[in-house]
Amino acid sequence: MTDLINIHKHGAMGHISLNRPKALHALTLDMCHAMSAALADWASDDTVKAVILDHAEGRGFCAGGDINLLRHSALNDGGESGRAFFHDEYQLNHQMMTYDKPIVAFMDGITMGGGVGIALPCAYRVATEHTRFAMPETGIGLFPDVGGGWHLSRLDGRLGQFLALTGARLDGAECLWAGIATHYLPSEKLAEAKARIIEQPDNIQEILSELSVSPPEPRIQDNAARIAKHFASDRYEDILASLEADDSEWAAKELATLRTKSPQTCKVALRQLAESGKLDDFADNMKMEYRIASRVLVRPDFAEGVRAVIVDKTHDPKWDPATPEGVSEELIDDIFAPLPEGEEWTPLN
Repeated sequence: MTDLINIHKHGAMGHISLNRPKALHALTLDMCHAMSAALADWASDDTVKAVILDHAEGRGFCAGGDINLLRHSALNDGGESGRAFFHDEYQLNHQMMTYDKPIVAFMDGITMGGGVGIALPCAYRVATEHTRFAMPETGIGLFPDVGGGWHLSRLDGRLGQFLALTGARLDGAECLWAGIATHYLPSEKLAEAKARIIEQPDNIQEILSELSVSPPEPRIQDNAARIAKHFASDRYEDILASLEADDSEWAAKELATLRTKSPQTCKVALRQLAESGKLDDFADNMKMEYRIASRVLVRPDFAEGVRAVIVDKTHDPKWDPATPEGVSEELIDDIFAPLPEGEEWTPLN
């Protein structure tokens, strides 16, 4: 067990509280294992009716996964420890997605990357005025994994493709509007919500509905038609051309954002969402994402993106290939290809 996560039972409620505040509760492998073990125990415990998932203190719900471990792996062990991390993190994502008991995620604060992977499988997803939701992976040469292909491809109006490519941040009101969150509560009501849910685990829906308030107007709603139009294609060059042909300030801003992203992983993300949208089994999605992760982890863009954005903070990544045109269909095919026998991802037993 790890002290980076607090695991309790309160009567009929399981309670998992992420406790790594200095890293905004970013997930380590030990944290993933501890969560998986607790959920497995409670799955077979008839006294546990539901589970609360939140963070212990600080301003993030969960900022993602252990990026430093992944970069170290890419540079030093040929991706071996990084693949082990992805494999078990994805098992946790799948375990949560197929869990028989309701989980209530309190997305109070930064909810990004790996935090999205553990929040979106939950039956109840509570946003607040502090929620900041994003899948910013294309900016570091990664892709929206942890089930992102499944979740984003199922949002309306090409919003998922927009979020995957640009890494745009949504606030709590926007998360509710998009269907990413199921409820919007003011943060000062969270303690009451948790206390009442612990007392009445059979009444989660009623309690959250009763404490919900009307959020501010979702800003992204005004751009929904633009997003649906410009991000309509699954071909990255088409999206760029569509934005280039629009002389609005909004299009110029989104185009400038896309120019900072890895062309390789933008193309990967578009194919990923197109494929995920056709799947009817979340396990198949995670199998596909593990194939992608195993390849992208050791491609040049990932170590370079983390260097530029997170380590040196120079924000000047030298992408390879440097242009969308330089990213061949053959390269994308190779990234999505099946892994050798015995190396494919499998769910927890």
